[in-house]
Amino acid sequence: MKDTATDGLFALLRAALHGKMEDTALFAQGDEAWWREIYSRSSVQGVLAVAWDGLQMLPGELCPSRQLLLEWAFNVEQIEKRYRRHEAAVTRLAAFYHKHGIPMMLLKGYGLSLSYPVPSHRPFGDIDIWLYGRQPEADRIVTRELGLQVDEDKEHHTTFLFDGIMVENHYDIVNNETHSSNRRIEQPLKRFAAQPGESVELGGVAVGLPSVPFNALFLLRHAAVHFAAINIGLRHVLDWYVFVERNAGRIDWEELCALAREANMDRFLECLNAICAEDLGLDASLLPPSACDPKLKERVLNEILSPEFAGAKPNGLLPNMWFKTRRWWANRWKHRIVYDESLAGAFVNSVWAHLKRPKSISA
Repeated sequence: MKDTATDGLFALLRAALHGKMEDTALFAQGDEAWWREIYSRSSVQGVLAVAWDGLQMLPGELCPSRQLLLEWAFNVEQIEKRYRRHEAAVTRLAAFYHKHGIPMMLLKGYGLSLSYPVPSHRPFGDIDIWLYGRQPEADRIVTRELGLQVDEDKEHHTTFLFDGIMVENHYDIVNNETHSSNRRIEQPLKRFAAQPGESVELGGVAVGLPSVPFNALFLLRHAAVHFAAINIGLRHVLDWYVFVERNAGRIDWEELCALAREANMDRFLECLNAICAEDLGLDASLLPPSACDPKLKERVLNEILSPEFAGAKPNGLLPNMWFKTRRWWANRWKHRIVYDESLAGAFVNSVWAHLKRPKSISA
């Protein structure tokens, strides 16, 4: 169940997304402990800087203490610095590939941040790229010319450190080894990846951004898979919100909903849309008609805010394997609204995928 601190966080996020604060009365009774809880939750959920944007729309007398404001502002500045560092790395990486005639498309991350009210306030870690089938050639060039070590032990992408930032160079768009349903999702994703999307110019180089059909299916599947495996944060929900709002009228909801039904993640999609509309204030007319189960929607939202399985991952191979098994069992209800294969089949596929790449077990 949401409490008043969570209500306050959602009010800040709505203000940031809509450009105006409509819930000032909620903050009238907020004491320091209450504000500390909002600050902590926004950080855990990956929306600290977006909540800060909403905070700027509150009257001074309703704001938290000066000490917390300074702490909040400092951490927002760190997010902005990391963003600029990532932007510079993406720019240099695109220039490197361009020199070798290899086009690059960005997945999630930087490209998606451009849909946010303040792009530098969306945190992101890795640089995910799609090179239109030229991943092996690109990795050889990176190794030969830059002397970088490429890790091939991942399940659907290779990785390497570029300017100290992890790059995930996808050869498959989703992980086709752990779940058979992903192989069916992969087919339309690669078809959509071939469709022209928008682009952004970085350092004089045009960097591709995904087409709307690609992003709709990819963002949905990415959020669903992470939700089922571990959990997602409100940042993933905001990603979906800004994508839908920016591309209003360009999303083929009939096609997306059909693909979601085929993969058995239509209920997850309905919950995601309901959270965006009911809790973040997205215009419901931008979404397809839905018969979302309100109890399931609340359970999904509560799981995002406070995961049912929240144990700390232990060190050591055997303890880690046991931890992942317990987490998988605790999350089996989430599996049922994300995947269409049986729990037993998914477990066998996952174990086999890890055995083929033992290093992935400790990841």
